[in-house]
Amino acid sequence: MKAPAARLSAAALPTLPATVIRPNYDLAAVRVGIVHLGPGAFHRAHQAVYVDDLLAEHPDWGICGVSLHSAGVRDALRPQDGLYTLALLGEQTSLRVIGAIRELLVASEDQAAVLARLAEPAVKLVTLTITEKGYCLAGEDIDLAHPDIAHDLAAPQTPRSAIGYVVAGLRERHARGIAPYTVLSCDNLAGNGHRLRRAVLQYAARVDAELAAWIEAEVAFPCSMVDSITPATDDALRQRVADALGCVDAWPIQREAYTQWVIEDRFCNERPPFERAGATLSRDIAGYDRAKLRLLNGPHSTLAYLGSLMELETVSAAMAEPLLAGFIERLMRQDIVPSLPALPGFDPQAYVDAILARFRNPAIRHLLAQIAWDGSQKIPVRLLGTIAEALAAGRPIERLCLPVAGWLHFVARQARNGVAIVDPLADTLARCGATGDVDAFLALDGVFGALAGDTRFTTALRAAHAALAPATPDAVRHALDS
Repeated sequence: MKAPAARLSAAALPTLPATVIRPNYDLAAVRVGIVHLGPGAFHRAHQAVYVDDLLAEHPDWGICGVSLHSAGVRDALRPQDGLYTLALLGEQTSLRVIGAIRELLVASEDQAAVLARLAEPAVKLVTLTITEKGYCLAGEDIDLAHPDIAHDLAAPQTPRSAIGYVVAGLRERHARGIAPYTVLSCDNLAGNGHRLRRAVLQYAARVDAELAAWIEAEVAFPCSMVDSITPATDDALRQRVADALGCVDAWPIQREAYTQWVIEDRFCNERPPFERAGATLSRDIAGYDRAKLRLLNGPHSTLAYLGSLMELETVSAAMAEPLLAGFIERLMRQDIVPSLPALPGFDPQAYVDAILARFRNPAIRHLLAQIAWDGSQKIPVRLLGTIAEALAAGRPIERLCLPVAGWLHFVARQARNGVAIVDPLADTLARCGATGDVDAFLALDGVFGALAGDTRFTTALRAAHAALAPATPDAVRHALDS
C-alpha cells in the first residue's frame, strides 16, 4: 500500500524543488504585529504576500489570521505551520510558499485568544477582508437589526461581528492605556475606510460614549484599493501543486501575477513599510478608485457585451480578436485616460499597458457572461460617468457609446432567447429588451439619469445601436472596423 504523501510544513521546506520560492526568513523569529479578520483566498493571495516580502528585514509584522466563524482555513493550514502555496498564473506558472500568517484562530471557538491578541501592544494594525456583508450595514449606517450587531450591543464583551471585535479590542486598549491600532479595510468597496469608521463609531457610541469619543479622536481608518484576480482553488490546482512540491498542500491558492494595493497614508500607530513591497501610499485613494473603475472595469464591461455578441466566452478569447482588442485599446487611451485627473506618481498609459496584458493572460479564465451581470448597476459608474464628463469637456463620445449600445443589444438578445437576465432590474430590462427600442431603455431614470435628456448622447447612442444591428458577430466586427 502506497504511503500518503508528506504534508507541506516548515520541516518540508528544505526538500522542496529549487524552482519553488520559499520564505527567505526564519519562521520562528517572526512575531505577530497584524491581526487580520477574514483570512480567505484573496487576503492570502494579496495582503499576506506583501507582508511576506517584508519579513526578512521586518519580522515584527507577522499576521494572526482570524476567521469569525469558519474553521476551514485554520484546519487546513495549522498542520502546515501556517504555510501555503501561491500559484502565480501566467504563460509560465510559478509557485511560492508564503509564511506570513503565523497564527490562525477561529473567533467562535477561540474568543479569549482573539481578544487577547487585539489587546497586545505589539499589534499595531488590524486589517479586514470580510466582504461587504461583513460590515453589517444598512445603506451607509450600521444595521442595528442585524442579529450579530444586536447580540454584540447586548453583550459587547463577547462579540460575534467584525465591528464588535474591532471595538472590543479598542475598548481594552483604551482601558489599559495602550495606543490604538490602525484599522485598515482591504475589501473592494469604494470609500471602505470611511464606511468602516462610520460603522465602528455608531456601534461604539451605543456601547460607551467615552470610548466612541476616544476612537473618533485617536483611531485611523485608512481607505485602500486592492486589485488582483484570484480564481477559486480547485482539485486541479491542489494536484498541480502536490506534483510540483512533492508534498500535499491542503489549501493552495492562485492568482494572476499582477497585483495592486493603494493605501491611504494615514495611520495612528506604526505600520509596515508596505511601499518597499510594491504597495502605493497615497493621500488620494478616490483618484485611484476612479482610475480602476474607468480603465479596468469600463473596458471589462465593454469586452463582456461586445465579446458576448461576437459569441466569445472569455476575456482572453475576446482580446485575441484583433478588431475588438484594438477598439479596447483606443477606448482606454483616447477616451478614458483624458477623463482622469492627474495623480502624483501615477502613469495612466503604463496602467493601460498593464491592464491590456492582464486581459490577454490565457491562464485566467474570466467569463464574459459573468462580467455581464448587473449591467444596470455597472454601466452608470463604469461608462456613463465618463461619457457625461466627455460631453461637458467637449470631447467625442461615439466610441464610448458603442459598449453602452452593446449592453442594450445584449439585454435584447437575452430577452428574445428567453435567457435569464442577472440584474436587479431583470424584469424591467426583459420588457425593454423585448421591444428592442432604445427609448424604452433611456426611460430607465436610475440608469441614464440626466443623460437621457441630452440630445448629443441620445443621438450618439442611437447611432451606435444602429451600427451594431442586428448584433451578429459579423455586425459587431463591422461596427468595430468602421
